[in-house]
Amino acid sequence: MATTDLEGTTIESFDEQLHGEVIRPDDERYDEARTVWNAMVNKKPAAIARCTGAADVVTAVEFARDLRLPVAVRGGGHNVAGDAVCDDGLVIDLSPMDAVRVDLGSRTARVQGGATMGDLDHETQAFGLATTGGIVSTTGVAGLTLGGGLGRLDRKFGLAVDNLLSADVVTAAGELVHASEEENPGLFWGLRGGGGNFGVVTSFEFRLHEVGPDVLAGRLVHPVDAAEEALRAYREFMIDAPDEAQCYAAFTQIPPKPEFPKPFHGRTVFVLVPFYAGDLDTGKEVLQPLREVGEPIKDTIRPRPYVEFQQNSDDLYREGHRNYWKSHYLDGLADEAIDTLVERATPIPTPFSTVFLEWMGGAIGRVDPDATAFPHRDATLTCTVAPKWVDPKRDEELIAWAREFHEAMAPHATDGVYANYLDRDERDRVRAAYGEHYDRLVEVKTDWDPENVFSLNRNVEPDA
Repeated sequence: MATTDLEGTTIESFDEQLHGEVIRPDDERYDEARTVWNAMVNKKPAAIARCTGAADVVTAVEFARDLRLPVAVRGGGHNVAGDAVCDDGLVIDLSPMDAVRVDLGSRTARVQGGATMGDLDHETQAFGLATTGGIVSTTGVAGLTLGGGLGRLDRKFGLAVDNLLSADVVTAAGELVHASEEENPGLFWGLRGGGGNFGVVTSFEFRLHEVGPDVLAGRLVHPVDAAEEALRAYREFMIDAPDEAQCYAAFTQIPPKPEFPKPFHGRTVFVLVPFYAGDLDTGKEVLQPLREVGEPIKDTIRPRPYVEFQQNSDDLYREGHRNYWKSHYLDGLADEAIDTLVERATPIPTPFSTVFLEWMGGAIGRVDPDATAFPHRDATLTCTVAPKWVDPKRDEELIAWAREFHEAMAPHATDGVYANYLDRDERDRVRAAYGEHYDRLVEVKTDWDPENVFSLNRNVEPDA
């Protein structure tokens, strides 16, 4: 039905049924409400339903289905592809639903679908608990989890989906159902890595673990000339690292801040980001080999609150920049791959741009590969090229830089890709994201969303 049909009594009736509110294009808040993390995404929905609970979500799904409107679901709005908004359709906005409730007796947390990792960490760390969840606090819990859920704790406690105990889901039929190992187990399997294909998750139940409140973490900032040596050391360290140790690595630019020597301002550097979730004294011994590599410009490794460190990358990955991502899984970090990384990343083209590596292994690889829809448990690490910029005139240049870099790394890559890192022009890689589980996901999709109401995602199409 045409967008104009939403005017008048139809949209007013919908608004009256919501406990939340409907934001329309003539609302002064419309532009802010349709804005997401990636500034390249500029979609104009017919309406935005700001839901306050599962009942609102049910109403919104029924409204969109009856009028055959495109449906986008917004949790944190942090996804690079911009799937949280749509043109000429309905955005089901869960951002008002950001409550987190911790149950100390069972060491679990119930998290609403609009919560961010910052919301979750704030509540759980008040009790010295946490679960796996990304490296940027503004990331939405829902999107991160449904795609698998990498993070600093994944080598010790598994992915976010490995810690998911149950979920409440509003289906395409407008029904609220519960999914767990015991109840609707097929749906529950699909939610753990199959993305937002099967419904709107209004709440998640996570297993929590003792973490912190202090962890040993920081940054080792190396001149780019030392990147090859540092990458080789990174590889050798992570191959034998204990589960408690995680270490991200990245090429980026030094910001013009007083804590860095002026000669390095605006220069490309290579950064190791070690993290140890365990006994602090043991952690010092474990991480020491990384600290002995080369002569870092800066070494900030020290005990610090877990919550603080989870916010450490927020400025680098702030909203409002134009973003384009290309990502691979790598089956190792061969010398040839290191050479390509150093050559292609020098120089990093803009402030805030990164090329980052996330090591996997540990608890991730010890889960039965068929236990969840996440299929890439044998991957060694991810490699993601992520330029960020402000001037639209540089779009073509920086997209080309990312694509060429990505292609150069292809000889060292597996056939897969992390679903959460697919950009908006990569629909042809959806099968690669879901790997050997794709056909089973089609079965789950056909059972729960046969008309593909939830199609604005890394979409699995139902059988005809």
